[in-house]
Order: sequence, then structure tokens, then C-alpha cells
Amino acid sequence: MKKTLYVSDLDGTLLDRNSQLSDESVAILNRVIEEHGVNFTIATARTPATVEHIMRRVRTRLPYIVMNGAAMWCNENRQFLSKNVISPADVKRVCGIYESYGLCPMVYRVNGDKLEVRSCGSLSSAEVEFVEQRRSLELKRFFLEDCCYKENECDALLIFAMNDYETLRPIHNEIVATTECSSVFYHDIFDASAGLAETYASGVSKADAVGRLAREMGAERLVVFGDNRNDIPMMQIADLSVAPENAVDEVKAIADMVIEPNYMNSVAKFILSEIEG
Repeated sequence: MKKTLYVSDLDGTLLDRNSQLSDESVAILNRVIEEHGVNFTIATARTPATVEHIMRRVRTRLPYIVMNGAAMWCNENRQFLSKNVISPADVKRVCGIYESYGLCPMVYRVNGDKLEVRSCGSLSSAEVEFVEQRRSLELKRFFLEDCCYKENECDALLIFAMNDYETLRPIHNEIVATTECSSVFYHDIFDASAGLAETYASGVSKADAVGRLAREMGAERLVVFGDNRNDIPMMQIADLSVAPENAVDEVKAIADMVIEPNYMNSVAKFILSEIEG
């Protein structure tokens, strides 16, 4: 069999309905990794702050692609292996667009191997819930009364907002039209009326990061799993793209295969079936 790299999204794909990695999926993944030498990793919009806990039981040897490809993270050593930084000018420009619509995004900056999240405006109800669920995380700290952008700072990896989908749509469109930044905009899988807007440095995507990792490890075949709009770029470069049944219609339309829903351990089972038949 060709040397294959398997890459899976997390939420809505590898994780179950409660955004957890089931015991069965963990057991299957460790089995194929340890007994068959399978090359497996993840590509997620999540940061290392939540990824390290979710993936702590999976004994993969590969780095994780986090923040939609803005960084590579080594879970074993708890450190960033690579980072794609947004320029200070672009941070200021994008924050200015948000401000023109009466909003203030959250800006994720790196301090050592921890993330500092800054926002100086009022948060949406979705953002308040998001922050409260993450305040205790060791690798992420929130500074919600601090300026989003400061001159001569160049460590921002992500500009992020959660709000009503239609509220964020014109902001996303203006960022795309007036900057060189990579911008990802999609529905929240848990609430179709909510939108997530993410802005990264130019060229950042899951596809770019996955392709780079595949080349570095000499993979001859790339298999990816995804369920949402931000997964489409990496699915388009894969030799085989696979979507769970719960994926959004756009993703299922371009996937080579549609398998059982995420809550049935479908990704892990698919890899096992390819390896052991």
C-alpha cells in the first residue's frame, strides 16, 4: 500500500455529538497507529488550548494542524512548531472593518507557547459562552478590556468573531475584498443561525498546511475527512476526500465518499477498514 497520510477535522467529523473523542475511536486509532504504523493527524479550527485535552489519549507521532492551518502544534512537547503571523497593519485594518460595523473581534496572539486573546468591545452572547467555557484553560488567557491591536506587535495568528451569520456576512465580504488576508466564514455546526468568522495571514488554509505536511513526510496518498466549509480546500487536494453523513451539503457534494455520521465513530472505523479490510 502507498504511504498514506490520514487527516481528520475534529468537530462534526472525528468527535461525537458532545465534541468528545469516544473511547472506541481512541482504541481504534491507537490500534492502527501502533500495530500498522498508520500516519494520522488532525486539521482543526481549534487552538492547542482545547486540542491537547481532546487528543491526549491518541498516540500519534505527527504534529497537529491547528487554527485552520495557521500553526503546527506538537502535543508531546506542548509547543508550536510553526506559526503564520498576521502583519500588524492587517490586524489594524481588519479590526477597523469590524469597528465600522459596531463590533470588536477577538485577536489571538502568541506569548511563548500560550495564546493571549484580546478584545476591547462588548461580546455577543455566543462569544460570552465561548469565553466562559475556556477561561480555565492553561494554554489560553483572555484579556477582554485590552486593545485589539497595538503598533509594532506582529504575533497575531487569528482574528475571530462569533455572531449572527447575517451580521458577520458583510464584514467577511469586506475583509475579502479589501485585504490579502485569508478569511474563513461558515455556519456554527451547533446553531445554523450563528456564524464564525476567522481571519488569518495570507495563504493560510488547512489545505496549505496539510499539503506541506504530506510533502515533508513523503506521503504518496492523502486521505482527508471533513464536515464543514472550512474543510473544502483540503478535501479538494486529497486523493480521497470523505465526509460524514452529518456534513453540510456543500461538503457532501464535493466529497468522494460519504460515510456514517460522526457520532458512530465513522472516521476511525473507515481507517481501520482500509488497513485491515
